Amino acid sequence: MDLDALRSQFPITRRYNFLDHAAVAPLSGPASEALAAYAREQAENAYINNVAYRRAEQVRQLAARLIGAHADEIAFIKNTTEGINFVAGGLQWITGDNVVSTAMEFPANFYPWMNLEHRGVHVRVAPEVDGRIPFDQIASRIDNRTRVVAISAVQWSNGFRTDLTRLGELCQEKGVLLCVDAIQALGVHPIDVKRMNIDFLSADGHKWLCGPEGLGVFYCRRELLGHLRPTCIGYLCMKSDFDTTERRLDLRDDARRFDSGAYNLAGIAALGASLELFLETGVEEIQRQVKFLTDLLVEGLRRKGWQVHSPRTPSEWSGIVSFSSDKHDLQMLRKHLLGEFRIVLSRRLGRLRASPHFYNSKDEIEQLVTALPSAQSSR
Repeated sequence: MDLDALRSQFPITRRYNFLDHAAVAPLSGPASEALAAYAREQAENAYINNVAYRRAEQVRQLAARLIGAHADEIAFIKNTTEGINFVAGGLQWITGDNVVSTAMEFPANFYPWMNLEHRGVHVRVAPEVDGRIPFDQIASRIDNRTRVVAISAVQWSNGFRTDLTRLGELCQEKGVLLCVDAIQALGVHPIDVKRMNIDFLSADGHKWLCGPEGLGVFYCRRELLGHLRPTCIGYLCMKSDFDTTERRLDLRDDARRFDSGAYNLAGIAALGASLELFLETGVEEIQRQVKFLTDLLVEGLRRKGWQVHSPRTPSEWSGIVSFSSDKHDLQMLRKHLLGEFRIVLSRRLGRLRASPHFYNSKDEIEQLVTALPSAQSSR
């Protein structure tokens, strides 16, 4: 990996030490250029050359390639929440069914399931234990009325990563559907929906994929397309498309049945450019670089006495490092790091959260560690 060449693709490196990709990431240079190109094309030619619509189908293929899916299993969504709601609202539920989730989920992956309780669907919650969701806590909550296991690939608060391969095997064995919120994993951890037996996946592009807000991807396994009723119906859902001579409710056979109306073509263009950058670099290579950077950070934090809350075992680590100290006002410290050193972090659940990406450098990690005050006791 040519780090200097890679960093040139991220203009934010000229002004900031940006370590907050688990929040809202900066646009990659290619995404920014694609947005500008889209704007020029639309200003000069409108839709006449059909460039944006052809590009949308190319981007659908890129998204499918990223997760090991088929292009006809990919729909565009405006956010992760929308994709999760496709599943929660589209399945045919029976009173007494249940969904298994976890106590660590971001609200976007909990409220859609909670909203089913008025239909007699109960949400079973696997508890957090020392910053982890033990596998047996999930398995023990699955019974013969469980329809879906809804879980994040990586937890937003401390970065705990789910073993999706093992969980997918369990769900397949139990005849349960697996729905994955992948927003904190896609772009830094390899995901293969076929190998992992994932039935549904939803992820916005504005975090680790360095794309724009308001555009993401939804995956529905081909065999389940006919079992998931679209909750928002429009002309793009239909086989007839623009044909208004015969108004017949005839849904498309592929994932475009969820593309109800006009596309966010600007967002699609930008996300597509980022996807090309990530696929060209290689997600495995990206993962290795993020592992190197986060290992370096954790080592430095512990050396200075900070408490690290993020699991770091080979199967549990992620690009998110959550840390704290009772000695310091963490909100004031976060503001100080931004104002004095231009280091960008988040504060979540009373802890600082760093989330470096593959274009960050060793020097940037060392700058953060050096800038942090000691958290060691003064005994």
